[in-house]
Amino acid sequence: MYAGPGERSRNPGTTMTLLHRLLRSGGSAPFAVLAREGSDGIDVLAGDVVDVPRLADIPLDGASVLALVPFRQVVERGFAAHDDGAPLRCLVVRERERLDRGLVLDVLGDLEAPTGARGFDVPDEEYAASVRRVLEEEIGRGEGSNFVLRRTFRAVTSVAPATAALAWFRRLLAEERGAYWTFAVHAPAAGSETVTMVGATPERHVSVAGGVVRMNPISGTLRHPAGPPAREELLAFLADAKESEELFMVVDEEMKMMSAVCPDGGRILGPFLKPMSRLTHTEYVLEGRTSLDVREVLRATMFAPTVTGSPIGNACAVLARHERGARGYYAGVLALFEPEAHGGYGLDAPILIRTAYVHEDGRVGVPVGATLVRHSDPRSEVAETAAKAAGVLSALGLLPAAVPAARGAAAADAVPAGARAVPSEDVAAALARRNRALAPFWLEPQHARHAPPFAGREALVVDAGDQFTTMLAHQLRHLGMAARVLGWSEAAEAAEARGLVVLGPGPGDPRAHDDERIAVLHRLLAARLAATRPVVAVCLSHQLLALAAGLPVERLARPRQGVRMSVDVFGSAAAIGFYNTFAAIAPRGAVRTPRLDLEISAEPGSRIVSALRGPGIASVQGHLESVLSTDGLPTLERLVRWALDPVAREGREERAALVSGRNS
Repeated sequence: MYAGPGERSRNPGTTMTLLHRLLRSGGSAPFAVLAREGSDGIDVLAGDVVDVPRLADIPLDGASVLALVPFRQVVERGFAAHDDGAPLRCLVVRERERLDRGLVLDVLGDLEAPTGARGFDVPDEEYAASVRRVLEEEIGRGEGSNFVLRRTFRAVTSVAPATAALAWFRRLLAEERGAYWTFAVHAPAAGSETVTMVGATPERHVSVAGGVVRMNPISGTLRHPAGPPAREELLAFLADAKESEELFMVVDEEMKMMSAVCPDGGRILGPFLKPMSRLTHTEYVLEGRTSLDVREVLRATMFAPTVTGSPIGNACAVLARHERGARGYYAGVLALFEPEAHGGYGLDAPILIRTAYVHEDGRVGVPVGATLVRHSDPRSEVAETAAKAAGVLSALGLLPAAVPAARGAAAADAVPAGARAVPSEDVAAALARRNRALAPFWLEPQHARHAPPFAGREALVVDAGDQFTTMLAHQLRHLGMAARVLGWSEAAEAAEARGLVVLGPGPGDPRAHDDERIAVLHRLLAARLAATRPVVAVCLSHQLLALAAGLPVERLARPRQGVRMSVDVFGSAAAIGFYNTFAAIAPRGAVRTPRLDLEISAEPGSRIVSALRGPGIASVQGHLESVLSTDGLPTLERLVRWALDPVAREGREERAALVSGRNS
């Protein structure tokens, strides 16, 4: 590991280590003890504490820095959060050492931190009721595809926070497996409450090394509190539609972030299994390249959909409505910034989950959450939160230690790629089958396309409240276009732009004209139609176009959030991912719209409108940019070609007159 200016690496061969000295400080000195995946030792860090207001203010002046990033920091992206004043606290590293795992266990061996349980702040019945409300009032009304609802297990200890954190760290180090980071952090600051946390988080949020960005969405949970899962349990878990859709939805959300920070987009690697002592998860690794400052990479990716929901902006608003109080550091990150040998900084930022927080007055909190999707069963989600808390509660002495992993075949299956064991043939095949539902475009290296069909053309992509637009823009660039994303509130220039305008997807009811965002999008679409400029509309914007064309839009009895379906798009079958709660419905037998004279492509039976097209205009209900859309890119190319077709001019003036007459 590179030691930056002002840092001192110690050889722990002598009897007195930095860890010994920190123990003797009685909690007066700030420190971090980190066991990181892929590291051959345990890092002990000490230094100075400084609080800063924004991520951009994290002091990267040559020293390593460990930043404690609270959830409230998401307001930097313009998203909602309860503000509890939790500081963005930085440990500027001045001294460090790397110790052998056995030595750390030995040094901390005498520490004890007795703990008393008080139970969850939100009782089981109340949490289950909250799950039902989110399913009905949020997912059922089109506000998003999934949300992570938090509750906190409360306990109490009489031991000082620094001592308690190190005692529990030792137990996590000895008992938990599969963690991305196991850590204890103690960060006192003059004039402010001390922040002390200890945990074993399974999930990297984002890392940057040598310009390579990696994200690690983990979702889907198999509970096995009595020991490692049997192979039959693993196979049933991997075949469960709810579990796979849950993972695909968070992959989609993190690919939006990758497309925002990586000019060439991101590639999906996996899936893998992520085993822990009482749980097994499924995961992917996303990879791309960036030249951005690592602090900007972190800002643009706040925070993981696996602990918030999607789309991320609306998820934050939903959590603010339904959660009891602020999140503190839960769902934020620990962010280790380290100087790289060839200049600049690298970043390693795990998500703050499976973590206990110790307060100076003895209060202890272990926040956990369950991912709610359209399939969710409230009772099962209650059980999932308890299972996620169990590993930390075991370290606190409130539950028995987990049964050690067996050395049998089932234990070997529960290993992520690159680890010591390889899944058995049938488990590996079950994992591989997951990718049949994913778009090859996102699974393969995205090299520049030879002779792209729309080279030299321009496109404005209007973000209607869902960052899927970053993926749309990336696909348009792959087709040769110079694509730029504009937020819906700043997209006035899109009305008269001569090039293509792509009106993107977003949450909400397209009929809600009293919603400012929806009203602005209606006006923008009307102006675009009146100006006879080419436009492609996706999902929510497709529904807005359907309303303008005289078709009814209705709420579906069963939301299609994270669903992959094969639909007809003007004579071509296309497998596409859907994220919609509302849909346009075509009158039986109708092949063209009552107004604007657009051609209708509808599903037989339900008459749900999958696509519309007319001179210079095309739309689609599904998300062609989604990782679920195996036919997404060729379908997008066909729709763009239709909208830009210089021959398809007939009827534009008539359509413009119709729009002008309706709006006069």
